[in-house]
Amino acid sequence: MYGWGIIKTLWMTLYHFAMTYVEDVRSWLPRGKESASEGGSIPGVARGEHTHGVFTVQYPSERRELPERYRNFPFFVIDAETEQLRCTACGICAQICPVQCIWIQRAKDPETGRPRRYPVSYYLDTSQCMTCGFCAEFCPFDAIKMDKDFELASYSRPGFMSAKDLAKPEAYHASIHPTAYAEEAAKKK
Repeated sequence: MYGWGIIKTLWMTLYHFAMTYVEDVRSWLPRGKESASEGGSIPGVARGEHTHGVFTVQYPSERRELPERYRNFPFFVIDAETEQLRCTACGICAQICPVQCIWIQRAKDPETGRPRRYPVSYYLDTSQCMTCGFCAEFCPFDAIKMDKDFELASYSRPGFMSAKDLAKPEAYHASIHPTAYAEEAAKKK
């Protein structure tokens, strides 16, 4: 009973070990025009995300393509027509955040004291943010989107980022998420 399970486990390990080299052996065989477009000169970079085999990407000079739905820290969208932040300071993003790393303060009218529809201050603590994307998912005004920039290393702790630090134009969102941007544009029409 136990012996057969161990044999099956070892066989599965040996199978996966051998399959890592199958793609490399196939790339050595001539396949005509397909091999140039599929393998390319940089192994693993021009291949797809479902590539098998052993390869090394020389990171700073060679980079693998990130999937379109990849997400990292959120950013504010600056509306193309009005050149203003889309944020209306409704506070839903701060309420839905599971780690409570978003702080928002709504502007007030100096004469009447009534709340205005824009934020006075908006802070995101990047040291706590777990990039879940709930803030972007639940924003009713599409004012928050998820960024793809993952190279955020620095010598100091980033800490709080304000709305000015997080603001990017709508064209930036269209360039990093073209499919999602097209779906949003179709819904607006």
